[in-house]
Amino acid sequence: VQLQASGGGLVQAGGSLRLSCAASARTFSRSAMGWFRQAPGKDRKFVAGITWDGGHTYYEDSVKGRFTISRDNAKKMVYLQMNSLKPEDTAVYYCALAAGRLYGGTQGYDYWGQGTLVTVSS
Repeated sequence: VQLQASGGGLVQAGGSLRLSCAASARTFSRSAMGWFRQAPGKDRKFVAGITWDGGHTYYEDSVKGRFTISRDNAKKMVYLQMNSLKPEDTAVYYCALAAGRLYGGTQGYDYWGQGTLVTVSS
C-alpha cells in the first residue's frame, strides 16, 4: 500500500488549499480514509475521516465548517478542501487508510502517506 499526499504550500490566513492523496491499495474502495496533521513539536492528531463509500464524514471540532473531506473511489483518491485557514492549521498533513474497514474512526488506520506541509501565515 502506498499513499501519496500533495497540495500543501504557503497560504495567507483566510485562504484555501486542497490536499490530495493518491492510493495504490487494492482494497481502497472498501477502506475508510482519514487525514491527520502534526504541528511542530506536537503529536499527530486526527483531522477528518470518511467511510468507504463516502456516505459519512466526520471532523475534529476545530476544523468543522472549514474543512471538507471527500473521495473518488474510481480514481483511488481522497481530498481535503481547507477553507478559512488559520495560522494554527500550520502542520504536516498525512492521509491514512484503514485497510478493509468501512469506518476508521479517529485511530483505526494502518497505512500512512509521507505528508505534505501546510503553512498558514498571519
